[in-house]
Amino acid sequence: MRHGSIPGASGRVRPLTLLGDPVLHTPCEEVTDFGPQLAALVEDMYATMYAANGVGLAANQVGTGLRVFVYDCPDDEDVRHLGHLVNPRLVDVDGVSVRGPESCLSLPGLEAATPRFDHAVLEGVTLRGEPVRVHGTGFFARCLQHEYDHLEGGVYTDHVTGWRRRRVLRQAARAPWAAPA
Repeated sequence: MRHGSIPGASGRVRPLTLLGDPVLHTPCEEVTDFGPQLAALVEDMYATMYAANGVGLAANQVGTGLRVFVYDCPDDEDVRHLGHLVNPRLVDVDGVSVRGPESCLSLPGLEAATPRFDHAVLEGVTLRGEPVRVHGTGFFARCLQHEYDHLEGGVYTDHVTGWRRRRVLRQAARAPWAAPA
């Protein structure tokens, strides 16, 4: 028997914001209200992430410019990491920079080799304002850095350079979900 509820079980699936939407390119605001609206947002974010088969989701990806993200992501040893961070700060990245495949729910169907450090540490708080520190390695470190970038107003394509960047941006411009120019 499970103890506690399944994240997102009581949430509603929200529409995803897509590349080009200004909310994705604007740094998110600090959370100051730790009430039921924040809890509902996090539940909705889990529901949306699971419905879209993602491993992480930032609040601005559902149109809310707050510093919150959720994750359900494995590391390179296939250990599952499940949680959320409110008002996170990236306090350390180190190790080698690995160029690996990266995609995003706000750029559906696209992927590009993106350099990320293989170790990341973030500090933030929970829904109740309790301090939390999250260490990630491998793929989970990539996920943490990716979601943190969203809160800073960035997307993974900002880290892609050269022909890889040109290719993924060209694909994004031609995608069926792309905003008309």
